[in-house]
Amino acid sequence: MRLVLHGGFGEKGRTSVAVESDGYRLLLDAGVKTSARGRADYYPAISAAELSATDAIVITHGHEDHVAALGWCIANGFRGRIFMTAETLNESGVSLAGYALPEHQALVQQADIERLPVQRDVLELGPLRIAIGRSGHIAGGVWCRVDDGRASFLYCGDVVPDSPVFAMDPVPRCDAIALDASYGDDDVSNDERAVQIRDWVNAQPSGCVLPTPLYGRSAELLFIIPGRVALAPGMRDALQAQVAGGRWLVAGMAERLAERLANAVDWRERMALPRAALLCHDGMGMSGPSRRILEKAVAREHPTLFTGHVPANSPGERMMNEGRAAWIRLPTHPTLSENVAMIAASAAATVLGHSCEPDALARLARHVPALRTGVATGDSVDL
Repeated sequence: MRLVLHGGFGEKGRTSVAVESDGYRLLLDAGVKTSARGRADYYPAISAAELSATDAIVITHGHEDHVAALGWCIANGFRGRIFMTAETLNESGVSLAGYALPEHQALVQQADIERLPVQRDVLELGPLRIAIGRSGHIAGGVWCRVDDGRASFLYCGDVVPDSPVFAMDPVPRCDAIALDASYGDDDVSNDERAVQIRDWVNAQPSGCVLPTPLYGRSAELLFIIPGRVALAPGMRDALQAQVAGGRWLVAGMAERLAERLANAVDWRERMALPRAALLCHDGMGMSGPSRRILEKAVAREHPTLFTGHVPANSPGERMMNEGRAAWIRLPTHPTLSENVAMIAASAAATVLGHSCEPDALARLARHVPALRTGVATGDSVDL
């Protein structure tokens, strides 16, 4: 088995890795790098010849750094099978609308996308047997274990072992694992960050803006933020869809989220910014309602809090650099302790880390001796 790293290794964004075995080629994820829009490295580092030789693509979830290059792959020669969960198919439309060219979005809409059921040993593709588990990151999100009978590879995609909202299935044993290394060696727990966010929101009596991806972190924030909640256009439908996907949530969470959602108010752009915590899409101010809402927040000096990754050259980064916004990371990726525990559970001898810049990966390696820090996008690893 050979792993070919097409994106997301030694960098944040355009996550994509191929698994090759006995002439069969499977691509796991096809994302874009939001900070590189307009440049060649916006898309995965994969040639037209490699795309033409790819037999199938599995998409782990609907965020732009994992799915928004899917139409680009089709436009550049991919003609194989495409798999994703029904929830991911629904969620990916937002990412494609915000981060894919219209012609690439149309190619995905026209494609025959096969549903990916979530259960162990669910899919056989050529010599590969693929097991699937819930990721804890988002409704419809999965991890994938690929086995060719000689070696096994666990691709974590984006995962959250200890999310209070989304359920994650335990990782299986494997020979190699690709960790979601987004946070490097950050080990501050979800509980601690949640308290920090609640305290910050409580300190804003005039209200505040919380940009968030439409799916995933939006449900996490709805659960933890105190007091009144207002929802920007599109947010209520996305939250209702996540509440309805009960099998993706931890026990009892659907009811708690439904109650919070019933008490939330709908906000429209013609209105003044509300005296409430306003959830708006997307989390970086690069597309969706948040782009215009953040402009309004800057003009009115209205408090704004970012809780996730803020790409270079994004409106969010500019606001933070100018002291117009605060940042408290809500863990929607694994902390150091969670990644260490997953490595131990998997017993993997080969450990890779994706979605992480080299300096943060080096800090993680101090705690994970098996982590290979010398590989990057464009490299291959033989198992």
